[in-house]
Amino acid sequence: MATQIKLETGGSVWRVLVAQGDQVSEGQELFIMEVMKMEVPYDAPVSGRILALNISEGDVVGEGMVALEID
Repeated sequence: MATQIKLETGGSVWRVLVAQGDQVSEGQELFIMEVMKMEVPYDAPVSGRILALNISEGDVVGEGMVALEID
């Protein structure tokens, strides 16, 4: 079953550090959000492969959105 990475708050996607199909390790930084002029990194909670990547750099996104899925 895939692990969904949901956004904790709205903001803009500053940097995406992975691509669909990439293999990632638990704790690896996946992307960085800009929220109220602060950088908020999101790390992989599990190891696996990026199954779906639903964000791009520069996107303005909302709280609760599924940014990516790891299988």
